[in-house]
Amino acid sequence: MTIYLPIAEMSVNILVILGMGAAVGFLSGMFGVGGGFLITPLLIFYNVPPGIAVATGACLVVASSVSGAISHFRRGTLDLKLGTLLLVSGLLGSTAGIGVFAILRSLGLLDLFISLAYVLLLGTVGSLMLIESLRAIRRVAKNKAVALNRPGQHNWVHRLPFKVRFKKSKIYLSVLPVIALGFSLGVLTSVMGIGGGFIMVPAMIYFLRVPTGVVIGTSLFQIVFVTAYTTMIQATLNHSVDIILALQLMIAGVVGAQYGVRVGQRLRAEQLRALLALLVLAVGVRLAVDLVLTPKDIYSIVTGGRA
Repeated sequence: MTIYLPIAEMSVNILVILGMGAAVGFLSGMFGVGGGFLITPLLIFYNVPPGIAVATGACLVVASSVSGAISHFRRGTLDLKLGTLLLVSGLLGSTAGIGVFAILRSLGLLDLFISLAYVLLLGTVGSLMLIESLRAIRRVAKNKAVALNRPGQHNWVHRLPFKVRFKKSKIYLSVLPVIALGFSLGVLTSVMGIGGGFIMVPAMIYFLRVPTGVVIGTSLFQIVFVTAYTTMIQATLNHSVDIILALQLMIAGVVGAQYGVRVGQRLRAEQLRALLALLVLAVGVRLAVDLVLTPKDIYSIVTGGRA
């Protein structure tokens, strides 16, 4: 059962695409990530051109993130003040990233850059998360308390100026690192098609010392609006969003996200981080293998100015 994708210029199996969307949506709700770091590589593995995979995959990130964010908002696990600050800085970063995307595409370096960036980013983040989560699991097994936010526990970030009190998260923090984090993830959203949740979640927990209970909902809130903005601009300026592919992914992703939220609430925080780390590493390794192996088709035909 196939359908033709007009922008990607290829035919795909509908059931495979729906399965991808549902799986990524489920993981989005479970881990509090947008799912872009998964759907983009999966589409590339399925031979969708990287440029199309980045922009179209962002549509699924929006759909699954909206579904998950609403669930967290109803449960009161979303810090709107912190999320809004991340959102504004993320929109600025996304605008800058769209310009970088267009430049790389015009130079013919976009596909290679996306693959290399994913391998480096996923490998680094996944390794750090796995090491920390395994340590936390061992502490729990030995009946030692796991406290990511002990009273009085601070780092250099908390000594920066321009501090603001975030009542929902119960932290008193400078806006500078929050703005820097939001801007950086905005750039990554545009260039790599990721929601940034798999970076934002650990960064908010370990770097900003935000309580785990509100991190996931706040992360999804920022991801929804930044990724939606990026998708609209990519469709308008770069014409790289395949609406047929996007609709299939979004429908399945919304359904999967609701079930993911329910499962995620049954697992301990350190278990969730360990599973997410393994998932991130697995995708990174798969992309690295593809970069090293000789492709089946050594030669390619360029049509319409696009590889």
